[in-house]
Formats: sequence, structure tokens, C-alpha cells
Amino acid sequence: MSDLKKADKKSYRFRLIKTGIFLSGLSVFAQLYLFQPLLPLVSEYFNTGAGNSSLLVSSSTIGMATGLFFFAFKADAYSRKKLMVFSLISSALLTFISTWIPNLEVLIGIGFLKGFLVSGVSAVALAYLTEEVEISSVALAISMYLSGNTIGGMSGRISTTILAGEYGWKIAVMIIGSVSLILGLTFWKIFPSSRFFHPQRTDYSLKIKQMRKFLSDPFLLSLFCIAALIMGTFVSIYNYLSFRLEAPPFSLSHYFIALIFLMYIFGVFGTMLTSYLSKYYEKRNILKYFIVIMFASLFLFYSQNIFLLIFGLALFTLSFFSAHTMASQMVAIRAKYGKSSATSIYWLFYYFGSSILGSGTGYLLHVTSWNIFISSLASILFIAFLLAGKFLIFSKKTS
Repeated sequence: MSDLKKADKKSYRFRLIKTGIFLSGLSVFAQLYLFQPLLPLVSEYFNTGAGNSSLLVSSSTIGMATGLFFFAFKADAYSRKKLMVFSLISSALLTFISTWIPNLEVLIGIGFLKGFLVSGVSAVALAYLTEEVEISSVALAISMYLSGNTIGGMSGRISTTILAGEYGWKIAVMIIGSVSLILGLTFWKIFPSSRFFHPQRTDYSLKIKQMRKFLSDPFLLSLFCIAALIMGTFVSIYNYLSFRLEAPPFSLSHYFIALIFLMYIFGVFGTMLTSYLSKYYEKRNILKYFIVIMFASLFLFYSQNIFLLIFGLALFTLSFFSAHTMASQMVAIRAKYGKSSATSIYWLFYYFGSSILGSGTGYLLHVTSWNIFISSLASILFIAFLLAGKFLIFSKKTS
């Protein structure tokens, strides 16, 4: 009977799960946004415009969204661990070989495929944790995974910028691919196989029925929409803040602007803070309050004082990751059956929010002003707050 016991935070198995899930998040997000700080160098190398080179980033996120839709139907047919191992190792190999691709169009295609592959991790990671970890320790395990996502996204951007400055963009990509491969192999070695999940043949009619049920549940649907809205707002700030900082009255150097990605460290604090608060407060209220803090922090972006703006960015980043951690945790717990489908839908909304709002607000900024841009983001967050307050109240049971 002891073999069937779920992992609790005092067990060796839980330590392996916690470490492995952190490494998986680190690898996925170091690779997913790898080319974002390299776009000027890639554009120059391929003698193309910024728009074409930016497809290296958007192709990966579109691939991620496509993969999440696919795995919403197929994830339960594969071993949780084997799927994550395959995703981590195959994507790392694609990143590694990207340095030998002489054609931008092919490189963009590889980016799409890589995004599709890494989605295999996101599609089942939260489901694995809720299946294998004792309920009292799930929040801590999820926070470790999302911390890996955060640090991976931050370190991938910063390290590639530094490495590319020293050795060129190809060597930078090769190094990130090599490190990601090592992370994937380490994950394969240490991560425990599932005890409470057995692969099953996909019943497409059942999957469609589950997805319809999830999308017709006001509680889950509101969480999906909240994920899209807060992620779109978050990406918009990090995409276009550099334009604000380059212009008067700041007129900052590109080197200093690159350091804004260090603010991602506050995201790690946010995931940890959520894990702590969830022990004492209702999950719905925690989510609602962090959305309010995101909303309030946006007002600091109107300021022309660099210190106030940086403080606003730190607060905004912390509150975003706190809200995201709580929302994803609530989805995983709410979905008693078909967890992988529910979490895949969550990530699907999340990345579509990133793509649609992240691009749409950029066009708005181009034709209007920074203040109108910030006001539009505040309006988006206000809608997220209304969803958290109005629709989540229909369910009294959040855990």
C-alpha cells in the first residue's frame, strides 16, 4: 500500500518531482523565447527586416498553442514522463541544430516545430503534479514548475544577449541548445514515473464532451479568459517597454534596457508567495487581489521617474506570476477528470492571449501614445477583475 501513496513534501520522491519539474520549466522557457533578444542580429545576418525576423519568436508561440490543442486530445494516450522526456530532448536537439540552418524560412519552420514539441511538457505537467503529489503539497510543486518557467524565460533572454555579444548569435543558440539537452537528460534520469496514471486510448467523443463541459463551466471558462487577459497584458508591457525607455525623457542605452528582464526574478517570488498564501486564504480571493495589484501597478508606468517605473515593473511582474500561479492551480484542482485536457485549454488561452493582445496593443501604441497604451492595458485588467469577481463566485468550491 505504501507504493500507492502520493508524494508528500517530506518524501524523497517529492524532492525528485520538485527538482525535475523545475528543470523542465527551465528548459522549455529558455528555448521558447530564445530568439527574442537576438532579433536585430538575426535580421542583419539574413539581411531581412525586423518583421520577418520576429517570426522566429511568434512561430514558436504559435507552435506551442497548436501543440497544446493537439495534446488536449492526445495527452492521455501517452506516458506522462515519456512524453515530457521526448519533448525536452527533441526540442533541445532542434535548438542545437538551428545554428546550421542557412535559410530564415526553414529556421522559422523549425521554431514552429520546436514550440509544438515543448508544448508536450506544458500539456501534462500540472496534471502529473495533481495526480502524483499529496494535495497539501500540490501548490508547492506547481510553484516550483512555474518558477522554472520564470527563471528559464529570464535566463534564456539574458544569457543569449550576453553570449551573442561575445561570440555571435549562432554560438549563443548552440550553447542554449546544449544546456537544454543536459537538462532534458537529467530530467529523464531523476524524474519519477507516474503511479496513478495509465495511458489510455483516446476517446475523441469523450474528449470533445470534456472540453465542452470545461468551456461551459463558468468557473473554468472565467479562469481561461483571465489567463488570456493577464498574459496578454504582461507580454505587452515587456514587448514595448523598451520603446518607452529609449525615448525621452529616459533615453536609456540598449544595454541597460536589456537588464529589465532581471525583473523576472520577482516572478519567482510571486509563485512562492502564492504557495504560502494559499494555505491561509481562499484561492479566488488571492487571484482577485493580485489582479488588483497588477491593475494598480500600471499607474506607475505613466510616471517619467525611472525609479517609480522600475518599481512598477517589479510589482507588476510579481503580481502577474502570483495570479497566473493561482489560476493554473485552480484549473488543475477543479478538473476532477480530464485534467490534461483542462490544463491544455488553459495554456491554449494563455498563449493566444499572448499572441493576440501582445501584437494588438503594439499596433495601438504605434498609432496613439504610451499613455493610451497603458490605459488600454488597465481596461483589459479591469475585465479580468470582473471575471474573477462575478463568475468565480458561482462556485463555492475552489479546491
